[in-house]
Amino acid sequence: MENAVIDRIEFATLVGKRPRQAGHNSRIPVHGSEVAVPLIRLTTADGASGFGPGRADEDSAEMLLGRNAGDFLSADGRVRDDAGEYEFPIWDLLGALKDEPVHRLVAPGKSPRAEDKRVPCYDTSLYIDDLHLDSDEAAAALIAEEGRYGYARSHRNFKIKVGRGARWMPLEKGTKRDILVVKAVREAVGPEARIMIDANNGYNLNIAKRALAETADCNLYWLEEAFQEDAALYEDLQEWLARERLPVLIADGEGGAPPELMDWARAGLVDVIQYDIFSHGFSNWLETGAKLDSWGVRAAPHHYGRHAGNYISGHLAAAVKGFTFVEWDEATTPGLDASAYRVEEGHVILPDAPGFGLTLEEDVFRAAVKDGGFELS
Repeated sequence: MENAVIDRIEFATLVGKRPRQAGHNSRIPVHGSEVAVPLIRLTTADGASGFGPGRADEDSAEMLLGRNAGDFLSADGRVRDDAGEYEFPIWDLLGALKDEPVHRLVAPGKSPRAEDKRVPCYDTSLYIDDLHLDSDEAAAALIAEEGRYGYARSHRNFKIKVGRGARWMPLEKGTKRDILVVKAVREAVGPEARIMIDANNGYNLNIAKRALAETADCNLYWLEEAFQEDAALYEDLQEWLARERLPVLIADGEGGAPPELMDWARAGLVDVIQYDIFSHGFSNWLETGAKLDSWGVRAAPHHYGRHAGNYISGHLAAAVKGFTFVEWDEATTPGLDASAYRVEEGHVILPDAPGFGLTLEEDVFRAAVKDGGFELS
């Protein structure tokens, strides 16, 4: 790392597009079809470079000029958790300098295994897209068709947004439609697919129990953000699940999670922790994942709307035994070449390319730098 002096920093935001518009969740209206992908690229005096998601400003970026990439490494060879918005490009640069993919850097000395590069993923695109339809049957058929769309593209695991009755529909009608949608998706994708539901805090305890009871034959894998986080209510729900013999996991943590969430996980009230890969940070996730592994709790980092998370989060799986899923928000972003990755039978196949295995289309990225970004050297 002695020759890894950073002498150029570039920032630009690329704009990608989903195959279809993402609709409502229980709280927020249409999420849209576009994704903004802010990227920082660091280049050393010797011409090595790394890039990754981050929202840079010129003042903070200028402080990196002339510094050695090694300044951002901890004693165990990982990127320090105080690298801030530059963490992901530094990880990518570290991979370029060592000619190793990040999934090997996070598990040094571990023998490469085929399963380390096959990380389960789920299609996260089944939003509340049916509010324009009066018929519950037509609504269920629409979301089921979205499930078939993902299945045809090799997804085998699916997350469905529920909670229509929290804001967008009368409570009873919305709850009934949620249940019909789940049943229709299960029929569409077959009995082997794992199905999760996400209420974005749009349920209460009793509605959560009803939804789970009436979809018991659908073999749901987890219920995510059932209601505003509350230890007493999660304890009640866990006890009810045990009595009903429903093997549904409780997942939480993607946003606005209380500081006690990890304590609840350790106590067995929450089964899957979902801190966002970007706001929580990759290095923090390595530490968090080690704790979760010691407690027998699963990890499934959230990411949404920045595209690159599809590819980045799976690299944690080599170091986190309980890593369960990559959240896959399908999009295509001109300028960001992710062709080294593929989804195959419900898994993301990680490449052996250095860093995160992504590349930039130089002309597109440079144009974006000039149009609203910046360059320092």
